Formats: sequence, C-alpha cells, structure tokens
Amino acid sequence: MKQLTTVGIVLNRTDFGEADRILTMLTPQYGKLRLMARGVRRIKSKLAGGIELFSVSNITFIRGRGEICTLISSRLQKHYANIVQNLDRTMLGYDLIKLLHRATEDEPEPVYFQLLQDAFEALDNPIISPQLIRVWFSAQLLRLAGHNPGLQVDDLGQKLELRQNYVFNFDRMAFKSVDSGALTANHIKLLRLLFSANQPHVLAQVQGGEAVLSDLDPIVQTMLKTQIRI
Repeated sequence: MKQLTTVGIVLNRTDFGEADRILTMLTPQYGKLRLMARGVRRIKSKLAGGIELFSVSNITFIRGRGEICTLISSRLQKHYANIVQNLDRTMLGYDLIKLLHRATEDEPEPVYFQLLQDAFEALDNPIISPQLIRVWFSAQLLRLAGHNPGLQVDDLGQKLELRQNYVFNFDRMAFKSVDSGALTANHIKLLRLLFSANQPHVLAQVQGGEAVLSDLDPIVQTMLKTQIRI
C-alpha cells in the first residue's frame, strides 16, 4: 500500500488491546485521521516519542480498508514543552484541543491546523495570559465558522459611537445602545482585534486590554455556545 506523509497534532488517544493505541490527529492535508499505533505503549516503541501531546509531528501512515489508518513512523517536529510546566496552561491546552475537535468536521480546512499550532505557540509563551489565549481562540473559531459579531454598527444598524455605552444582544450578535451599559469603546476595540487575524502575542501588547478582557470573556464564550452549539 502507498505510504502517505504529513504533519499532525494529536487530538485524542485511546488505549487499545495490550500495547496499541488509536490516535485522532489533525493534519493540514487530510483533515482528521484515525490512526492505529501498534505497540506504541511498549517501552521500546519507536512510535511513542513522535506522538506527544502539545506537539507537531511528522508522520507516515497507510490507509486501510476501514476508517482507521495504520501509523508507520512518527518524529517530533516541535514539542511545546513549556505548556506542561504549568498546570493552568496544561488544562487550557486540553480544553482548546477538545473544543476544536468538537467544533470541526472530519475534514476541516487547513486553517484549523494552523489555529491549533498558533494556540500552542501562545500557551508556550509564559508572558501571554491564559485568559487572553482562551478568548482569542474562541473568537477565531467563531470567525472561521462565519459567526462574526457586528462590530461596526449596533443591533439597529446605527454606527457604533465612541462615547456611547452598550450591552451585547446575543440574538442579533450585535451591541445594543444602553445608557447604563457596561461595554464601552475599549471593549469594542479589543473585540475587533480578537476577531481579526492578529496573533495572541500582538494582542498582549494592546494598552488597556487586560482591563476589559474579563468583561469580554463570558460574552465570547456565550457566542460560541449559542452559534456553534458545542
């Protein structure tokens, strides 16, 4: 059978039999692959070192008659070791992997692979706050799924004003003008940046960003639950 080579990120690992493991890996070329890694749980397995969590790996596999392929070889391309040095970052990393797995089909576009790799880069950087990474990642999932909120006009189609206060209308996915609203121009500015193509290390440099991020976090998470339903 023809051997195929690609890069992949482990999304899920399930023990099978005495020494095998079934992997679900995200790849840019083939979407999600289910791979049988035979003997990988044995101490001397040559596959084990190349399929670590929070890593990008070079893999070679062959397709079988069913939906499960066979992993032939694996080699680490990059391991984000700093993630597992901090419990909060480790747990967030698990959450982001599960979130992307649930939010995507079996053949997601290559941009989702890049998103998860960018998330690992951010989690590996101790300067970037976990909360910023979580909100950014959620916003990117919404953006890629075509669920951008209205960030130029309010729920009535009026241009958003710098001196106006707002609340967020989830039904219309837009801001609603309310004099006593807690959301201001600073919230709108950061939300626009979160839904753009900016990377977390750029967002971490936004002046005053941390002050409004806690207000935006539950809003973005609610958007994710209502629009993508995960």
